[in-house]
Amino acid sequence: MTTVTNNTRLAEMVPTRAILSLSEDVANGLMQVPRSLPAKYFYDEKGSWLFDQICDSPEYYPTRAENMLLAKVSEDIINEQQPRCIVELGSGTARKTRHLFDACSKAGFSPTYIPIDVCDEILIASKNALEKEYEWLEVNPIVGDYTGGLGNLPRHSQCNLVVFLGGTIGNFSEDEARKFLAELRATMTEKDALLIGADRIKPPEVLHAAYNDDAGVTAAFNLNVLEVLNRELEATFDLDGFEHYAYFNPIQSRIEMHLVSMRNQSISLGSLQKEIDFIEGDHILTEISRKFTRIELENLLVEAGFEVMKHYESDGDKFSLLLGRPV
Repeated sequence: MTTVTNNTRLAEMVPTRAILSLSEDVANGLMQVPRSLPAKYFYDEKGSWLFDQICDSPEYYPTRAENMLLAKVSEDIINEQQPRCIVELGSGTARKTRHLFDACSKAGFSPTYIPIDVCDEILIASKNALEKEYEWLEVNPIVGDYTGGLGNLPRHSQCNLVVFLGGTIGNFSEDEARKFLAELRATMTEKDALLIGADRIKPPEVLHAAYNDDAGVTAAFNLNVLEVLNRELEATFDLDGFEHYAYFNPIQSRIEMHLVSMRNQSISLGSLQKEIDFIEGDHILTEISRKFTRIELENLLVEAGFEVMKHYESDGDKFSLLLGRPV
């Protein structure tokens, strides 16, 4: 299937299992106690651009740490794997992936790039920018939700490099992460490789600052999910009635991001003909971001059916990149 946006054709990733709709996710999460929403609803066009701004904030170290590490090791990765196709899950603006393309240019490789993301506009903007920057690069974007199954993941008949950056694996629970990577492993052959980025455990004050930037961009990003609900479900959320709250949970080694109701209020979900009552202090869990030790990361890949070929660590062990091969 394809969609056409601004005269650009986007292929659609065909799910291999049912994907819950926004209405279903609201019924299963937002209308239950404790309340929650899947983090994927952050990433409409506005949310995607806000996240890109978060990555530039002085407090948000993960992007800088991963970016510097990729700049250092991309040539080694490309020379090791020599991919014919680079498939990126949750590609966003592909800002860090450019280090891999730079390494390809230097080594004389010209793989196809297949970015997969839920936001049409970001995919189109990324495709246009990349094809101007790299004349040799063929970009074939796919719009879709990879949590709907990976059985139809596109791949080259020869060597594929599947890229999963940004510490996104930390947005899964432990069980979800293991199942996701095992499912990904099942789509790959021994010729392929996985490059995955993950955030490491560090002092709580560093983690707290990263998700509570002084400029309030992360707060705006978090609150934007309520705008999505207002637009898509004819909801009546007053953004001034909620505040962003993020903290490090040391028991589960994860950041938790919440939206906290600052007063008693009743929210209408017009298209669902439902109402939700909040009392002051009620909260919605909107995202988790797990932090790992070195051994936890390596064990996660091994348990999912990968051999860890390389484990690259940033200065101060702030961030890890792992290159894994299916076994």
